[in-house]
Amino acid sequence: MDLELKVECYAGYRADERPLRFAFPQKTGTRTYEVMEILDQWYGVGYRCFKVRADDDSIYILRHRESEDRWSLDSFRRT
Repeated sequence: MDLELKVECYAGYRADERPLRFAFPQKTGTRTYEVMEILDQWYGVGYRCFKVRADDDSIYILRHRESEDRWSLDSFRRT
């Protein structure tokens, strides 16, 4: 799964430090999800990933490709 997202981030000492909310198109329109908790975070070459729990209590893995400033949904698990 590689779905492009719109993400609002907290910007502290660096831009896009952590996601606060994200949205992506669905069959019924665009829905915005609030990030309730960041469960994990890791880095790769040219990207950062965040494993988050959203306000629907599902787990999402969000990837930020820093050079392109592009966010994508890598996977999710409904609880």
